Amino acid sequence: MKKSLLFIVALLFTTSAFSQNVIQLFNSANDFFKLLQEEKFTNAHAFFDDTLKTKLTEENLKKLWVDIGSKYGKAESFDAIQSKAQGEFFAVTVEGKFANGDQNFILGFNKMQKIVGIFLAPSKKVTTYLKPTYVDTGLYVEKSVYIGPAGKQLAAIITTPKNVKNFPMVVFVHGSGPGDMDETVGANKPFKDLAGGLASKGIGSVRYVKRTLIYPNEFAGPYTVKEEVLDDAGAAIAVAKTTVGADPKNVFVFGHSLGGMLAPKMATLSPDLAGIILAAAPARKLTDIIVDQNQYMFDQANDTTAAFKKQLADAMTEIDKSRISQLGTTIKPDSVILGLPAKYWTDLNSYNQVAVAKTLSKPRIYILQGGNDFQVSKTDFDLWNEALGKKKNVTLKFYPDLNHLLSSQSGKGTMAQYQAAASVSDVLVNDLVLWIKAK
Repeated sequence: MKKSLLFIVALLFTTSAFSQNVIQLFNSANDFFKLLQEEKFTNAHAFFDDTLKTKLTEENLKKLWVDIGSKYGKAESFDAIQSKAQGEFFAVTVEGKFANGDQNFILGFNKMQKIVGIFLAPSKKVTTYLKPTYVDTGLYVEKSVYIGPAGKQLAAIITTPKNVKNFPMVVFVHGSGPGDMDETVGANKPFKDLAGGLASKGIGSVRYVKRTLIYPNEFAGPYTVKEEVLDDAGAAIAVAKTTVGADPKNVFVFGHSLGGMLAPKMATLSPDLAGIILAAAPARKLTDIIVDQNQYMFDQANDTTAAFKKQLADAMTEIDKSRISQLGTTIKPDSVILGLPAKYWTDLNSYNQVAVAKTLSKPRIYILQGGNDFQVSKTDFDLWNEALGKKKNVTLKFYPDLNHLLSSQSGKGTMAQYQAAASVSDVLVNDLVLWIKAK
């Protein structure tokens, strides 16, 4: 494991910030490599911040470029393909094509759009999606549609079972961060697994691309979970109700991670929902989850040096800033804390998902948690259980072997675990089918 500071929560529980103009970052990255191609090393070196200029001199940069050319051949093209917030910095991935093969690069930018680091990206391993054994594609059909307001629509897929009337519908709502309609992580596609598994058992669904993936520039200023999650979830619920063959009174929301945390709120916004499913849903504040994750990663690194302990302490100091409950003269709505606007934090910190869930006599609620989940822990499940365990409309189930992606694992892992193809647990799918169909 890299011994690096972990300000941002692990994938699926992090909302990548888009406060930086992504297009400008991409242009800067492409311009930098264009200058290298043209061997204008002085101009390229000017892209560095002062610290990197000292560490990587113009002569060193030239030598690095020559060495890359010796290994990969003549440079043919460069294209920035991804930007991700990393604390106070932004990591831009640039796809490089050379005469003798491809090599991607990662450029680190500061807020002034100066390069603070340049790295060779690790070569990608080919990951292949593993279709679950419980999925029978002959038993359902899928239709591509769009949801959301005109001009800013999101691609979606409606999955419906064949030869079934008045079937239930499930709307899948992502965890934090930009995600595709399958909630793809490495070779894993939890929402695709669930959609196919449920449809094979007579239950339809709607899944859609998350807005932060397609329209990042919409999130350049202050925003909250309303714009990030709730509006589109509401649009998907409306689509589910009008799906041909579906029972409009039997619509469920499956919220994963942050989506599960917000599911009680969705139930108040759509009071006619038949049920909400909270999968790996935090019962605590987001800040508490981030603290746990960073401590876990620190323990996994097995580095007890004073320097690394200081890194963790510094990270915790930064994380603690996200506990803000109100804005003020020094903290403006667009102030950035852990890569997210201050308005996002104050809005989310004012929301108590457990308290809201306790007020719901309808819909039915299913709360599930995996024991091998290192992103959201049993602590949260226990809090849900303590608050809601005696309510008649609530079902809670703990799955000791499941990780955050809802697949069965032999133990807790790190992000590397997500790179191996594994399907959502068949036990979980069967439990969901029985619960959804229960009268």
